[in-house]
Amino acid sequence: MSAIDAQDLADRYIALWNEPDPEIRRKIVHDLWAQDAQHILLPPQQMHEQAVGLGFTSAALEATGHDELHARVTRAYEEFVAPGTYVFRVQEAARGLRDVITFRWEAFHREEGKVTGGGRDFLVLDEAGRIRLDYQFPD
Repeated sequence: MSAIDAQDLADRYIALWNEPDPEIRRKIVHDLWAQDAQHILLPPQQMHEQAVGLGFTSAALEATGHDELHARVTRAYEEFVAPGTYVFRVQEAARGLRDVITFRWEAFHREEGKVTGGGRDFLVLDEAGRIRLDYQFPD
């Protein structure tokens, strides 16, 4: 695998979640993620507890492949960014080690003028430097 600039990848990743143009979002999804990549989200505690209460042993949420990833990013954009409520930002400098990049991100609430959420992403890259596995741990 060629040398990957961890911060550049994290910046492009976060910019995707703020991108208003659906066709540009689709192109970025194709550029960032491998064809069969997975985005695996550890849900918020309340959602996790409800799923466990229903008998699920795993409450992780998953999107696989470019179409599902595009739908996931689009849904997040429409709910959080499009109304002007939030902007997503890199909170902590990205760090890379071999085929892994990790960084913290934050959700800045525009009206309140403060950070109201965030989390950590743990990205596993393929040989071409595209995201193969995207583990997201919201706070």
